[in-house]
Parts: sequence; C-alpha cells; structure tokens
Amino acid sequence: MPPTLFVGNDDSLGELIQRTFPRTRVVKTLNTLNAYIMVDPSLANNGDHTVFVSGNDDGAKEETVGLLKTFGWTDIFDLGDITTARGTEAMLPLWIRMFGKLGNLPFQFKVVRGSQQLTVDAPTA
Repeated sequence: MPPTLFVGNDDSLGELIQRTFPRTRVVKTLNTLNAYIMVDPSLANNGDHTVFVSGNDDGAKEETVGLLKTFGWTDIFDLGDITTARGTEAMLPLWIRMFGKLGNLPFQFKVVRGSQQLTVDAPTA
C-alpha cells in the first residue's frame, strides 16, 4: 500500500499543534530526514544538503536555526510561517519510497539555487 498522510493539503501536523497550543512557539524542522542525519548532516554528501524550518515565531525560528548550526547544518532554508509545514510534511511519502530504495544509506534533499532571478511574464488574454 502506498504511504499516505492523514493530514494534508489544507492542514499540517505543525499547524494542528500550533492551533491546539496557541501560546506555544512551534517550529517544524528535521522531518525530511532520518535521525542520524539530524544530528550529523555530514553523513550525507558531506553535509551539502538542505534542512527546512517553518514557524510563526521568528525568535523561536532563530533559536532553532542556532541549534541546527551546532549540529553542523549550513544550508538552512526558512520556508516561512507554520502553514509551510504542509510542504515538508507532504514530502514524507516520497521520503519513504526513497528509503525503501536506498535502505540505510543516508540521504537528504537539497535546494539548488540559480545565480540570477528570472522574470516571468503574465499571460495575456
């Protein structure tokens, strides 16, 4: 049976936790990788890959980024508010399939950025 999410499209577990505990400083991160890489990013591609953060509280995200840096993370991508956790949570079915193919081999996603901004013209009617 293919992997599925019980929360998705219009919600995320990160958002659910934030709604349930509105005064809690929720930051979603480290959910696109296994536990070994969480604390030692060098295990995959010498650490040349991306970890994502999502959350509503900028101070909490700064603290989280500081913690990630102590683990050795260098490419930390702030996606924005807690609703952006929908995207990283939606990566789970892909991650599970990749793990099924790679087994215990450490792997992680990487955002490869271009060197220049692109201009996209709006379609004309």
